[in-house]
Amino acid sequence: MTGFARTSGAVGDFLWTWELKSVNGRSLDVRCRVPQGFEAMDGIVRQAAAEYLKRGNLSANLTVDDVASRGRLSVNRAALDQILALVGEMQGRVEARPPSLDGLLGLKGVLELETPPVDAETLARRQQAIEAGLKQAMTELGAMRRVEGKRLADVVGGHLDEVERLRVAAVDTAGAQPINIRRRLEEQLRDLMPDGIPVDPERLAQELALVAGRADVREEIDRLAAHVAAARDLIKKGGAVGRKMDFLCQEFNREANTLCSKAADLALTNLGIELKAAIEQLREQIQNIE
Repeated sequence: MTGFARTSGAVGDFLWTWELKSVNGRSLDVRCRVPQGFEAMDGIVRQAAAEYLKRGNLSANLTVDDVASRGRLSVNRAALDQILALVGEMQGRVEARPPSLDGLLGLKGVLELETPPVDAETLARRQQAIEAGLKQAMTELGAMRRVEGKRLADVVGGHLDEVERLRVAAVDTAGAQPINIRRRLEEQLRDLMPDGIPVDPERLAQELALVAGRADVREEIDRLAAHVAAARDLIKKGGAVGRKMDFLCQEFNREANTLCSKAADLALTNLGIELKAAIEQLREQIQNIE
């Protein structure tokens, strides 16, 4: 399921921002990007993701801006004095232009960035604020995914209605199978048996019973009805039902395949094919459910 959440805050001059993005996935996969010095947040993000989410690909990105840590530039007087002394010593020995100010300041070690130290109490408050922001972002992400889940529930419900419609149609079509089987068997016997040779009615009844038994699809139709009811119950209960719905789709396919293999006439075969197409559409939507 897809979703996006963004939270930000500040502790004094220290600014932080969380961005969470989730897309569909069969399992829970977390990718976390944090600035240098905040590597410990990776484990905290993964723990929070396992608490709030069950499946999907989650991308978590933390950015920080410590205004105070930008510091200020200062001149290393000792290093600059040494460089100037060397310049004076070399004058007259080497033909060269006098060094420029920007050239001197560009030398390594002349300019230094002074950053004020951060005490432990301030670091703790920053960490607490960042973790609170992560929880808030996870909550907002979950709310957005639930809104999408409600929309998907309507779509999945429509596919289940189509499966049920085809199942009911299969009930009516399957009821005509014994008659069609008997008619086809009698036609085959007339084509194979010489004229004038009678067919033993008892033997014919036995053959019909065997063929009709192999072509009986009532169990598959009943199981399809049970699977539809189970899927609707899962949607009604809510929560993380994606994996269970995946399993039900496998069962739907199994019954549809068996129905097609047992079909003794073209009408039931066509219904079985339509049923498999409807189940595939259902399965595609299930991949988007947590």
